[in-house]
Amino acid sequence: MSYPGVVPLPPRRASLLGVIGYAWDAEVFTATDVMENVAVTRSTAIDVIDELVARGLIVELPNARAVGDYRKGRPARRFAFRQDAAFVVGLDAGRGHLTVTVSDLRGTTRAVEHLVVDADDDAPEVRRGAAVRAVDRALEIAGVARDEVAAMGVGLPAPVDARGESPTDRSEFWTRMNPGFARLFREWFPMVKVANDASLASVAERTLGAARGCDDFVVLLAGERLGAGVWVDGRLLTGAHGGAGEMVAFDHVRGVDSAWGFGHRAVELARDAVATGALPASSILHRMSPADIEGRDVFAAAALGDPGARLITDEIGGSLAVIAGVFGSLFDTRLLIVSGAVADGAAPLIEAARGAVADTLDLPAPEIVASALGADIVSLGAVCAAVQEARRGILDLPRFALSA
Repeated sequence: MSYPGVVPLPPRRASLLGVIGYAWDAEVFTATDVMENVAVTRSTAIDVIDELVARGLIVELPNARAVGDYRKGRPARRFAFRQDAAFVVGLDAGRGHLTVTVSDLRGTTRAVEHLVVDADDDAPEVRRGAAVRAVDRALEIAGVARDEVAAMGVGLPAPVDARGESPTDRSEFWTRMNPGFARLFREWFPMVKVANDASLASVAERTLGAARGCDDFVVLLAGERLGAGVWVDGRLLTGAHGGAGEMVAFDHVRGVDSAWGFGHRAVELARDAVATGALPASSILHRMSPADIEGRDVFAAAALGDPGARLITDEIGGSLAVIAGVFGSLFDTRLLIVSGAVADGAAPLIEAARGAVADTLDLPAPEIVASALGADIVSLGAVCAAVQEARRGILDLPRFALSA
């Protein structure tokens, strides 16, 4: 039986993809291992392995006799994936910062570069120029040439469609954040995936973090503004224009009222409390100049039990509970992960949210946890996306073609 739109792979192509996919995740392996895991005959396994060795994607290792592991009989040929056969690049193109991570084909980091930029100077040529400088610098640190890069992932604070383009919003912020990054970097690298930053943060969590093995979860990227990467039934939701997970809807949700990030909210609440005298006299924040208060100050004070800071994180935690309840009601989410730079100090507000979320919905409440992937999570997610692109397309790269 055939199905419209489903084109079966030629047997040789299917075997090559199966073997390289197995090798990508395996350590040292033999033809017998390939037979057992890819469901090919011995002759096909040996033939395909030899082709991938010739292409430069697999390397043959010394046999068991040579490494002292030989017992009796003919020693098996041993192979390994060449994870340094090419490299990938992940770019977090935030409004006020750029983070670039260069990794090998298994996502092992070779170099990280951070570049602070003027958030208010976001003209297209300025954004593109800063991205070029940051990527070139990271490649230089890693000792990797542009033509050694197989794939790139780019995350940015805007919806992104399947072509790598962003729709125009009322303030044109989204198009300023995405000044043609897909077109720019496709002139450099054969495969480029541009996506929303929260979506890539969720890819990182599912690949490396708290969402491994979970099919239904939300990653809340809580930077200057909130964004969400939403997974349902093991699939990342994107939408027609890449706007799934945009948080502007929370402008209209009582108890949240805006899409501002938790750090921003903490600062505003703390400054208002100082100005109105609402903070207890014993609060550390009471002794700070309002202009000097930052979100991490509030979270750190709350973690130490500061009564004024705890009032603020309790209020933000209430908003987080509402957010978790909305996602839980809409998508039957099992897990909500607070990620980004704020995650390190998010324990007090998560504690407050856990106590309130059960009252926000009838379904079982999602578990709320903090990410352990740090402030570079979007860049890590971009690397994960780039590795996925490389896995799909590496056999078609000219540098890995068979010699005539």
